[in-house]
Amino acid sequence: MPPHWKAGFAHCARPDDTQPHFPVFGKLAEDGYPSEQVRVDLKDPYAKYLERNKESTWSERNNMSAQLVNADFEQRVVLLPPALEDWVPSPMAGVLRRPLDRVGLEIARATSLVRYLPGSQFKHHTHGGGEEILVLEGVFSDELGDYPAGTYLRNPPGTGHAPHSRDGCTLFVKLWQFTAGDLQPVRIDTRSTQWRPGLVPGLSVMPLHEFDGVSTALVRWAPDTQFNPHSHPGGEEILVLEGLFRDELGAYPAGTWLRSPRWSRHTPYTAAEGATIYVKVGHLGAKLLALPAG
Repeated sequence: MPPHWKAGFAHCARPDDTQPHFPVFGKLAEDGYPSEQVRVDLKDPYAKYLERNKESTWSERNNMSAQLVNADFEQRVVLLPPALEDWVPSPMAGVLRRPLDRVGLEIARATSLVRYLPGSQFKHHTHGGGEEILVLEGVFSDELGDYPAGTYLRNPPGTGHAPHSRDGCTLFVKLWQFTAGDLQPVRIDTRSTQWRPGLVPGLSVMPLHEFDGVSTALVRWAPDTQFNPHSHPGGEEILVLEGLFRDELGAYPAGTWLRSPRWSRHTPYTAAEGATIYVKVGHLGAKLLALPAG
C-alpha cells in the first residue's frame, strides 16, 4: 500500500497489524448473517461491532430510510473520516459499509466505503449497472486476480464476480454509475502508473477513466500549491487519500469525502502538508443507466 494511503486510512486498520486475524464464521443464517455459531477474532474492532449487532436482522437495519442517503445532488456534502459507529453491516457476513450517498435499497445507485474483514467473501453476483472500485487498504480479490491497495477497477454493466479478501481490505466503491456504452473493463495499478504534469506548478495528474464527459483521476498536490478559481458544470466528487486538501470553505484531512453540485465554484489549494485526492467530474447530471423498477 502506498505509505500515504496507509497513513490516511489508518483509522481502518486493525489495532495489531503484526499478526493477521482470521475470523471463522459458522453456518450463515438465511439473511446472510452468521448464525449463533459465529466465531470472530474480538481483537478486531470491526469484528466486535458485528458481534454486538448480530441479533438484529438485515431487514431491520436496512429499513426504508436507507433508500436515500445524501440523495439531494444539488446540495454540497462533506463527510469526515468514518468512526466505527458509521459502518453498517451488509447482507453478507463479515462485510461492512459506510454509505456516502445512496438511492435505492440493496440494488441502488450508491457510493460507499466497504470494509472486508479477513476471510470474508460475497457469493458470485452480477453488477447490472457496473461497479467502480479503488482499493484503499489490504488486498481485494476475485476469481480473476488479487488487487492490492492502489488498484483502480471498473467492472462494466453485466459483468459478475465472487469477491473476497484473505487478510481484509478497505475499498471505495461506486455502483450503478455508468453511462450507456461504457463497456471497457479497467485495471490500473496506480503504484506503477506514471503521473502527468497538471495545469499549475506543483500539480500532478493520473487519469484513470474518461467516457461521455465523465472524468476520473488521481491528483497529487505538492505542498503550497494554489489552483485557479473554477467551476464544475457537471459537479465534482473528491476522496482525500493523503495530506490535507483545502479550499476557501474548509480543510479536509485524509479520509474525507466531498461532493459538490453542478456549477459549484471553489479555489482549491494546499499548505505545508500537500495532498493526494481521487476526483471525479461531470457525473452529476450525466445520463446514467436507469435503476431497475421496483
